[in-house]
Amino acid sequence: MKLLDKYIISKFLTAFFFTVVLLVSVICVIDYTEKNDDFIHHNLSFSYVFTHYYIYLFPYFANLLSPITIFLAVVFVTARLAARTEIVAMLSSGMSFRRLLLPYLLGASVIGVLTFGLVGWIIPKGTKHIVEFESVVVQEPWHFEGRNVHMKIGPRSYIYLESYNSNQNTGYHFALETIDGTLLHRRLTADALTWDSTKHTWHLSPQLVRTFRGKQDEVLQTIPARDTTLNLYPKDFGSTYRLAETLTSPELGELISNKILRGADDTAQYLSVKYERYAYPFDILILTMIGVVLSARKSRGGVGGQIALGFVLAFVFIIFVMLSRNLAQVGSMPPLLAAWFPGMVFSVIGMVLYRVVPK
Repeated sequence: MKLLDKYIISKFLTAFFFTVVLLVSVICVIDYTEKNDDFIHHNLSFSYVFTHYYIYLFPYFANLLSPITIFLAVVFVTARLAARTEIVAMLSSGMSFRRLLLPYLLGASVIGVLTFGLVGWIIPKGTKHIVEFESVVVQEPWHFEGRNVHMKIGPRSYIYLESYNSNQNTGYHFALETIDGTLLHRRLTADALTWDSTKHTWHLSPQLVRTFRGKQDEVLQTIPARDTTLNLYPKDFGSTYRLAETLTSPELGELISNKILRGADDTAQYLSVKYERYAYPFDILILTMIGVVLSARKSRGGVGGQIALGFVLAFVFIIFVMLSRNLAQVGSMPPLLAAWFPGMVFSVIGMVLYRVVPK
């Protein structure tokens, strides 16, 4: 690595972290102002709110706004170099524009690797604290309101609940069915089942078991109240508010496997989040390249117009991400394609700009 590479990388990374701190700090101040009434209502001091909420919210916002901060940092650094004719001097010395991109891509790679580690293992742990804090201070208490719940808990096992009380962890009008293909072999029913938090088992009220051995052969059996284990837990009836964001990559993979086993209809949204985490470092490289291409030429209007353009393109990218995510959730686009679609679109845009924009 040459001295010039170190110079550009240091400028780039310094501008990136400065932009992150500045932008996220402003957003946190605005957020604090909006929620201050809730904090006062619960008699929470600023130090408590900061140490239990904003210390986790800061990295969350930093990751959420990374497309904007990356673009702004690249455009700001490159436009300043161009305004001082430093880029002209580099290119005049025989350096190719492709070689000029190298230190930017190296810096973006550092940020991409750091982001991948944070979003996969660190930030979800902080997001758990955010969700727990908001559920107590900001939001109304959550209760499970589902009715007539059907769920697959095994290759041949299905459960049914007419209702579930999440405060008491009790389900009513429970049924456990064993189905092989299209044939019902066994059906167990109970008026209620309750989670025993000390034994980590379900307590079933007296049960009626119907075993089907043929079209005309049916055996009835009654079983007294007992404890049993099922591939079913109170968390399956818990709030799914920002659930994917609170799970590390291994935990998210385990959740997806369990949902696929159960045939859940909301698996796509979790797959989309999983694939987005792998696509994020690639997106950072693409946005960095586009930022350099757009701002490497000296502008008579100064740096302000190029920074504004960077804002616009960064927001357009975020819109593409949100649109793809929504399409994946409703089943209109495969989750894998939805996660990589914004990056692919901007890759094409970047290649066109690289060939068209004068350098």
